[in-house]
Amino acid sequence: MKLVVGLGNPGEEYENTRHNTGRIIVGSVEKKFEGKKIKFITPDTFMNNSGKAVVFFVKSKKDLKDLVVIYDDIDLPMGRIKISFDRSAGGHNGLGSIIKSLKSQEFIRIRIGICPTTPSGKLRKPKGNKAVLNFLLGEFKDKELSELKKISKKVAEAIEVIFSEGKEKAMSLYN
Repeated sequence: MKLVVGLGNPGEEYENTRHNTGRIIVGSVEKKFEGKKIKFITPDTFMNNSGKAVVFFVKSKKDLKDLVVIYDDIDLPMGRIKISFDRSAGGHNGLGSIIKSLKSQEFIRIRIGICPTTPSGKLRKPKGNKAVLNFLLGEFKDKELSELKKISKKVAEAIEVIFSEGKEKAMSLYN
């Protein structure tokens, strides 16, 4: 079964936060795949326990190869996506939970950039753990939400390519 997971936190208070980027993207792209054999989920677990939900759906190596996880990345500029495969969690607790639960990191990820940039394009990342946490749990501004809508179209195309032509082709087109 082809599975696309959007990471985030359940509950209204987290609905439009940056840490809910995966959930927001999945909510907007799943409609484009109606009638296709792709299951979209947004776990009802909190981000740090995402693996508990994902392990329920991934029972074999084949399931693992058909898994795509979408999540926020503070190390990418807003508006950018990056597709990767078989990588570490890179400090992302939701991804770490999935890797631990599946006992494997051999699955596809679509990282969604959420970091603001300077006019010259440099990342303006918050400094310090508390500032990072406040940024992640902060709500998107209207301009950022409209940027997410644009990104969701690109993500939908990438998912289509991943499942029809393979992850390598998707990486070459969208990274």
